[in-house]
Amino acid sequence: MQPRLGPVGWLRWFWRQLTSMRTALFLLLLLAIAAVPGSLVPQRSSDPNGVTKYFTDNPQLAPVLDKLQAFDVYTSVWFSAIYLLLFASLIGCIIPRTKHHFDAMRAKPPKTPVRLTRMAGYQARTLPAALRADAPDPILSAREVLKANHYRVALYQDARSTSVSAERGYLRETGNLVFHIALLGVLLAIGVGGGFGYTGQKIVVEGQSFVNSLPSYNSFNPGRFFSDASLAPFSIAVDKLDVRYETKNRDAIGTPLDYTAHVKTTGPGDTTSDTTIKVNDPLAIGGTNVYLLGNGYAPTITVKNTAGKVVFNDSVPFIPQADPNLTSLGFVKIPDGLKEQVGMIGFFYPTVTESETAKGALASKFPGLEDPVLSLNVYAGDLGVDDGVPQSVYSLNTDTLEQLAGPPTKTKALELKPGQTVELPNKLGTITLDGVKRFATLEVHHDPAQVWVLVFAVLILAGLLTSLFVPRRRLWIKAIENEDGSLALEYAGLARGDDPNLLAAVTAVADQHSHALTGRPTI
Repeated sequence: MQPRLGPVGWLRWFWRQLTSMRTALFLLLLLAIAAVPGSLVPQRSSDPNGVTKYFTDNPQLAPVLDKLQAFDVYTSVWFSAIYLLLFASLIGCIIPRTKHHFDAMRAKPPKTPVRLTRMAGYQARTLPAALRADAPDPILSAREVLKANHYRVALYQDARSTSVSAERGYLRETGNLVFHIALLGVLLAIGVGGGFGYTGQKIVVEGQSFVNSLPSYNSFNPGRFFSDASLAPFSIAVDKLDVRYETKNRDAIGTPLDYTAHVKTTGPGDTTSDTTIKVNDPLAIGGTNVYLLGNGYAPTITVKNTAGKVVFNDSVPFIPQADPNLTSLGFVKIPDGLKEQVGMIGFFYPTVTESETAKGALASKFPGLEDPVLSLNVYAGDLGVDDGVPQSVYSLNTDTLEQLAGPPTKTKALELKPGQTVELPNKLGTITLDGVKRFATLEVHHDPAQVWVLVFAVLILAGLLTSLFVPRRRLWIKAIENEDGSLALEYAGLARGDDPNLLAAVTAVADQHSHALTGRPTI
């Protein structure tokens, strides 16, 4: 019967299991699997609007996933637990292996085996007595040959023979350690970058600018250790947004070919420059990367009251819906200047056509701006803007509003084309569609550890290649005196792991040694 483990014994057992390489590999695989939900459902850190839409589309499933932290995968308790366990496991693996490797590199090569005939690549050669007088010392010569081939050597002698023991390939284990240390460095750098970094999204209409400050962002997701001081002072003005669509291939008409935002930047130190941002070509400024995520349309709307006074004039971004032809949804709020507070829910169609699925409804047949129409459902009442509660500009609460135009009322929704003016219901005033601009959706991403992630990733690759392609070998050369005065030379090797070139390596060393002794390739 085995003795029972006490608390200290159980702790030791748990630590040994945690710090085994098998456990580290299992945790690494588990971490990869745990990251999969982050790509299946939207994350609050990168797509807060997508999370809101997911709750709307899946009212029963979304709360369950939220309790499982599926919308915050990378900061969830279970993901963090796997991350920290992997971190501890790697540290526990690396430290003792590093010490063992350091001690092994300082130790002498092992003593030459008594019977080399049992070793791989064994071969024997003879140095005749007639050649020994002019030949250099065989063992000293063997040591020089092995040193020239980058082996660590040690000399041994017994009653009947002298020998040299050599080994090489410690770089293989060094590469293995570099791989694991760099992997640990990647985990640490990602953690630091996530803690001190931030990600923010901003919609910028052509002709408008964006300043890197908290109030300017439409959504902002800071790291756990973020501070306002880490926001570098810079601004980006979007001068023009060029978008090209496929128009020749009938099977792919309307497919986006290229997005290019022409911008003017003002960086730290008031340095200005004109540059471009593309989908796969971000802008680096102020220690951040600015990505072009998407684009859409921003109709320029002017609203006047009955006296002809302008009470609203702005380019309102309309967010594209799940439609490749950029049918877009937007909201217009007019809290002051009219007899009542007015809100409008609008649909923008870049190239209008009749819907094939809903009779009397409109749709867009092409994402380009060829025949644009703006349709507006009008509401009046209390917008709730005087309650002091912040509201999103991309939604409209109609609970306290009366619908004046648009389905299901008897009054048809307002429809406008660029340059057209129509009357608002209830003689509230007029609304004009002055024109249509484009907007760019920009994402600003700051990761202070991204350079370190790159460095460690390169080290991971270098360490892995080194551990795979550098062979670990031991070679022995033994000289035995024969009774006739000749010298028997024995050569053999041993590989740690698979080494298909071991026999060739032993033969090459034997040939070099023979040449050093006699000036001829073989003896």
